[in-house]
Amino acid sequence: MNGDFVNLLERLVNAGVEFVLIGGFSGVVHGCTYVTQDIDICCSFSPANLLALQEALVEVHPVHRMTPGRRKLELTEENCAQFENLHLDTDCGPLDCLSTVAGLGDYDQAKRASEIVRADETPIHTLTLDALIKSRQAMNRPRDQEVLLQLQAIKRLHDNRYRAANSKPDTNDSRVGP
Repeated sequence: MNGDFVNLLERLVNAGVEFVLIGGFSGVVHGCTYVTQDIDICCSFSPANLLALQEALVEVHPVHRMTPGRRKLELTEENCAQFENLHLDTDCGPLDCLSTVAGLGDYDQAKRASEIVRADETPIHTLTLDALIKSRQAMNRPRDQEVLLQLQAIKRLHDNRYRAANSKPDTNDSRVGP
């Protein structure tokens, strides 16, 4: 994983931001080779969490990527309720903060559909492979279809390995030794 992106994720974890890694880098965690240029997270959009996110990012100069003039991120308890998503540029790279995940729901539902992985010793919640597949199926964009093929192939490999590891050898098979 890109060092700048790990730095960004570590900042969020260390600040206590409640989030789940959901996008292309979640796919990379599961073995997908599709290249992505940003980090996508689903997070709680409570004022406390958004203010923690802002504090975590202050040293990497977050700006709104989708606004004219690329306004600096300036959240207050009062204006947090205005946002459903934040599309930010930082010195570490782009960060998309979403309040919902297609096919799954809000942050609480995404967290229930997550597992913990480690990025340079930092524990990070990321969508499970099954949840990531479900989300990509729901989005159904052309690029999601490409990623979906890889994710489904990875799932088949995992399923085959699990079956092989948990199957008992057939003792009636003449090729099995004494």
